[in-house]
Amino acid sequence: MKKKHLLITGLFAIISLIIYLFYLFYVDNNDNIKSVYLIPEDAVYILETQKPLDDWNAISESPIWKHLNTNSYFNELSENLNTLDTIFKKEQTLLSYIGNREILISAHVYSPKKYSFLYAVDLQKIAKLNIVKTHLNTFVNDDFKVSNRAYHQHEIIEIYSNVTRETLYISFIKNQMILSYVHTLVEASIDQYNEPKIGRDLNFIEVNKEVNDGNLFRLFFNFKYLNDFSNVFFNEETEYIKTLNNSLNWSGFSFNIDKENNIIANGVTKTNTNASIYLQALQKSGTSKRSIYNIAPKQTALYTSFTFSSFSEFYSNFEAIQKENPEQFKNYLDGTEQIENFLNINLKEHFFSWIDDEMALLQMQSSVSKSTKDVALVLKTKDVDDATENLNYILNQIKKRSPVKFKTVNYLAHDINYLSIKSFFKVILGNLFKNIEKPYYTVIDDFVVFSNNPNTLKTIIKNYTEKETLAFSNDFIDFNDHFDSRTSVFTYANTPFLYKNLYQFADASTKQSLTKNKDYFICFPQIGFQLSPEKDFFESRIAISYLDIELVKEKYQIKNITKSTKNNSLTEKELTDKMNVDAVFNIPEIYPNDLTAKYFSRKYSNGETRFSVELKDGKPHGKYFSYYKNGKLKISGKYKNGAQSGTWRAYDFNEDQVLRKRF
Repeated sequence: MKKKHLLITGLFAIISLIIYLFYLFYVDNNDNIKSVYLIPEDAVYILETQKPLDDWNAISESPIWKHLNTNSYFNELSENLNTLDTIFKKEQTLLSYIGNREILISAHVYSPKKYSFLYAVDLQKIAKLNIVKTHLNTFVNDDFKVSNRAYHQHEIIEIYSNVTRETLYISFIKNQMILSYVHTLVEASIDQYNEPKIGRDLNFIEVNKEVNDGNLFRLFFNFKYLNDFSNVFFNEETEYIKTLNNSLNWSGFSFNIDKENNIIANGVTKTNTNASIYLQALQKSGTSKRSIYNIAPKQTALYTSFTFSSFSEFYSNFEAIQKENPEQFKNYLDGTEQIENFLNINLKEHFFSWIDDEMALLQMQSSVSKSTKDVALVLKTKDVDDATENLNYILNQIKKRSPVKFKTVNYLAHDINYLSIKSFFKVILGNLFKNIEKPYYTVIDDFVVFSNNPNTLKTIIKNYTEKETLAFSNDFIDFNDHFDSRTSVFTYANTPFLYKNLYQFADASTKQSLTKNKDYFICFPQIGFQLSPEKDFFESRIAISYLDIELVKEKYQIKNITKSTKNNSLTEKELTDKMNVDAVFNIPEIYPNDLTAKYFSRKYSNGETRFSVELKDGKPHGKYFSYYKNGKLKISGKYKNGAQSGTWRAYDFNEDQVLRKRF
């Protein structure tokens, strides 16, 4: 009888446990909290994956991740995820529950020049069993020390690594496990529990709703903190970053990888109430087909295109939006009126009337002067003859009122003129174009190209005449197929070329980091981004091509510079009377960056003058001297209208003449 009662009691206990577990796992769902409610509001970006720990190996098998995982930045991300994996390894049944649960990874700038990650793991119903928290001490080995402390009625578990001397901070809130190597991020996450910000942000909610699940992950970018994130790496705030920071709200993307290892992301972007007048105007102005890439050089580092149904429609919207800010609109009217009165021109008649349906900014490496700061503004024309006639009229008006006397310079059958009007483009098109200051310009095909540096124009002309443009690049044409031909905004980056430009503007520590991580940057040789207007947001797309790093170096002829080659480059050859006369006096073409100047020179890295030459109308005309690195005279001679003239002389290290040639 006792056995019978014992059996009944045991069965009752088992049934009760089953009922409890059934209720726990399948009925009681009222005590869960969303992961996003625990993400601190200053997240720069949030990565969401539905394939966490048990699927991590599958993701890490891709060629892209294998390459990136050798990089310290991505290796940290991988190691952190593997740390989570280590915590659960001893409890195999736990993996079956956690395997398809959500993980959010958010990036935060937690102090000047420093950022780190917060991880939020949705344990869902398994959290109710408290297995992870209860047995956390048993999941780690002797290389770790485990302690805990309280913060705002929540326990924070600290796992200290004796090997790395880093501490992983973990806390449990309802169904969520939050982790970070920065304690302030875990504390900020706990604070969000009572007052969540991002999860209640209407813009984030709308973007989240529009972004489909991808094969890999979803990524949400918070533009409010873009500038803070940029300051981690760079000392200067660019107009691009400033415009994005002030204009955009949230972007969300769903990421996939195609068979060619291209990363493709589709999503949406929300503008904020203070969106730049460009984006507001573009959103209302339709689109057209991009075509400026037909004259953009192959070595273009960055190409940003803006299209619209017509420039007149875009500019009408541009003006209408400015009217909403009376002070800003007054400044705009005052500026345009001042230009018109000073030059006695009508901007709408003489300038705006001939602009068609696309304008673009190009940033490139100069093929003629080796400059890394070449920027050009390109305007597509309705009728190139009409554009030329109106620009000539403006030029004549400038010449009447400007002390600068500049003659047109011809380069490869293309005229280069000088538009000496200060702040012209800033006044009529706003701050995004403020750096195009007193530009030179030329006409190429159906386009007018403006740049502060005449060598930029020469680069574009030279590449166009030699058919070395993006239109003749198979890589670009294939990559361009990932995007719609008609979009409001399209940005294309060629990272091997962009690398040098970024290095130029980076601070010292970032330059060191860029050098160290160069292979992880240029392995994605092409990156593209588009915005297409759709109701009150922009449909967005990102495409990133991946190529084996050795193939990238071969394709772009990138060589690793060793100490020995650097030292060899400092070794200078002395001129002697045994050398070939023609070779010694074959002076490379000179490309002055100011065609109005009377004098042009270049210096060595040690500050000594490399060469100096007198100029006339942008061409070498007058005395020429070149020097050794120690300042000693190397070659002397004269130019006449761009050609070598008279007797030229060459000298050895002692400044004794060793060669001469008559031109």
